[in-house]
Amino acid sequence: MNPKRLTFTNRNGHELAAHLYLPADQKPHFFAIFAHCFTCSKNFSAVTRICTALSQNGIAALSFDFTGLGMSEGEFADSTFTGNVSDLLDAADFLTREYQSPKMLIGHSLGGAAVLYAAAEISEVEAVVTIAAPAFPAHVRHLFVDSIEEIEKSGSAKVKIGGRPFHISKSFVDDLEQKPLATFLKKLKKSLLIMHSPQDEIVEISNAAEIYSAAFHPKSFISLDGANHLVSDPKDSEYIAEVIGSWSKRYVIVNEEKQSNDTQGNQVFVRLSGEKYTTEVMTPNHHLIADEPADLGGDDLGPNPYDLLMASLGSCTAMTLKMYADRKKWPLKEVSVFLNHEKVHLSDSAHPEENTAKVSQFTRIIEIEGELDAEQRQKLLEISNKCPVHRTLQEEIIIQTMLAK
Repeated sequence: MNPKRLTFTNRNGHELAAHLYLPADQKPHFFAIFAHCFTCSKNFSAVTRICTALSQNGIAALSFDFTGLGMSEGEFADSTFTGNVSDLLDAADFLTREYQSPKMLIGHSLGGAAVLYAAAEISEVEAVVTIAAPAFPAHVRHLFVDSIEEIEKSGSAKVKIGGRPFHISKSFVDDLEQKPLATFLKKLKKSLLIMHSPQDEIVEISNAAEIYSAAFHPKSFISLDGANHLVSDPKDSEYIAEVIGSWSKRYVIVNEEKQSNDTQGNQVFVRLSGEKYTTEVMTPNHHLIADEPADLGGDDLGPNPYDLLMASLGSCTAMTLKMYADRKKWPLKEVSVFLNHEKVHLSDSAHPEENTAKVSQFTRIIEIEGELDAEQRQKLLEISNKCPVHRTLQEEIIIQTMLAK
């Protein structure tokens, strides 16, 4: 189950905790690194959701805790923005040694500013994505503006950010001030995707305009209309990952040769992939997502298992009728199949005294278009009951289950 828990050592000797999100078939199109927001961690909801969705789009994503945050070693009070950038470089070195060099860097909020700096130092990186990033790293000063005087006077101060206490040092503040992006971006020869919400109240959307104006092409902007700064809505995270996946096909060079999914010698491979019930389904050549609806505790990112079962019956029905009509050279133009599933009482049960006995009933409504007479339509109705999935569902079914070795 995603993610894979890892650690790596940065240049200062601190062990940093990381999560690696891999596609279900363990064959990513490429590797990416995700940098979290200021004082956040790799376990922040937006990070986990976006990285999970990226893996579902075939992109392996590494997220990690910067020095002094989350499960990583070191003291946050001793960290700086420059230190965050060096942590990103060390993460890239780790991926290169153990897996494959990252081709994309993704950063949220202050992490978005950090990936812009780090990308210039990693030749293998071809694309950079920022999400709600400030155009000037010192923008985060507003989070502890009331303590600036104490920080300047005493060298550090204990502040509360997001309800949690942090020690902010003068060196951290001074380092932020020395990192303007405008002139630096003109030297960044990477494809750039800027994502920002017009409703962001923490980092105003004007920051996205500044980054866009300063950078050279190729550059793209996507509005995250309706999203908040922390990207707390799961649907926004899913959208971000889908856009990144589509955008990367133009700007990240991958092996053009189509590779089959690794179902480990089986016809279908299914894996839980997410915080709740989101499930990846893989056949040798295709990939889809299943999930439970929100009212059952899921994220509703795909059809539920019974929806997929009905879809199997419906698609098999439509294909079977099309094949039969083609063979007969009948003018069939379209087949639409509507399906429902319910549990009904079995009146002729083998145990009639158990009046609570129920069976599954699928209701299939077939809509046929084309210049067909009544006899042809009736024949197609009969043929629908002979589609392979229909016949399988009516057979006595044996399901063998065993634990993998």
